[in-house]
Amino acid sequence: MPEVKCSVANCHYWGEGNHCNADAIMVEIDEHWDKKLDEKIGGEYVDSDHQDHSARISKDTCCHTFKPKH
Repeated sequence: MPEVKCSVANCHYWGEGNHCNADAIMVEIDEHWDKKLDEKIGGEYVDSDHQDHSARISKDTCCHTFKPKH
């Protein structure tokens, strides 16, 4: 898995040095931010069944892997 950097320190998967420690990363387009994900990979909810082609720039995307720390 590639090194994933994340500055969202209140995420459950955030690690020292701004490293994401999730087993899988799910990135979706913003218009699907509330999509319910049913499939799990490495304990993380993902969706392997569809593809979108509407993201033009990084601001058009969001991370579904985020989970607030408790």
